[in-house]
Amino acid sequence: MEFLKDRILIGPVSIHYYGIIIVTGAVLAVFLAAWMARQKKENEEFLWDMFPWLLVAGVIGARIWHILTPPDSMVAIGMDTHFYLTHPLDAINIKNGGLGIPGAVIGGLIALVLYCRKHKLDYRQWADYIAPGLALAQAIGRWGNFLNQELYGAPTDLPWKIFIDPAHRIAGYANVEYYHPLFLYESLYNLANMGILIWVSRKFRDTLKPGDVILVYAVIYPVGRFLLEFLRLDASSVLSLNINQTVMGIVALVSAGVLLWRHRHAPKNKVVSEE
Repeated sequence: MEFLKDRILIGPVSIHYYGIIIVTGAVLAVFLAAWMARQKKENEEFLWDMFPWLLVAGVIGARIWHILTPPDSMVAIGMDTHFYLTHPLDAINIKNGGLGIPGAVIGGLIALVLYCRKHKLDYRQWADYIAPGLALAQAIGRWGNFLNQELYGAPTDLPWKIFIDPAHRIAGYANVEYYHPLFLYESLYNLANMGILIWVSRKFRDTLKPGDVILVYAVIYPVGRFLLEFLRLDASSVLSLNINQTVMGIVALVSAGVLLWRHRHAPKNKVVSEE
């Protein structure tokens, strides 16, 4: 066994740290979701059964999102959507990163709905169990971005600045050494999101409607991502818009609207539970 900068070599097998981090986050997310399910006396075995499907669907969705919305720095060197569509081997190569969180959530949600329909489960309820774990997985997964030096913010001299190797600096910043640790900001924000979701699910356990917790997630995470995008140097532009920031803003507003609409008839200071 040999430990290299970005991978572990076990004979001819190469295991990238990025992949280890992603899988570790996903497994811990299932443990947390299983704990959430036990609080409601549900059979947690369903979570372990659906886990491979959610993981694969999430990775596929994340990669598709990246292919459709590559960051500007990659577009500048010719690695745009057209490049990926005409170079299938590059399109499936994720060992150096290139996974979009919005796509991961969409892919995982599709797999969850299909699984729950097959097993006659309420996908909204199971999405609620998964939501805190999803935030945890994101918090852990962002450290893969740190290893790849692919998620950093604007230049800064703050005490917690991080050094970026010249090879990983985007065009126009070749002589700038220190940047905002954007990956760390988002990781900490996701941990806080996880804590809030657990608190909400326990504090209002008898009054929440199925799907409320995942809707709270769909408000909190997009708001944080929307704000952090202002620090990001390497945005993904579609029609001159920061597509991730735009989508996050829309999702947050829609999710908040749905939550308010679902409880529009609830008495003041009381939420009516759903039969």
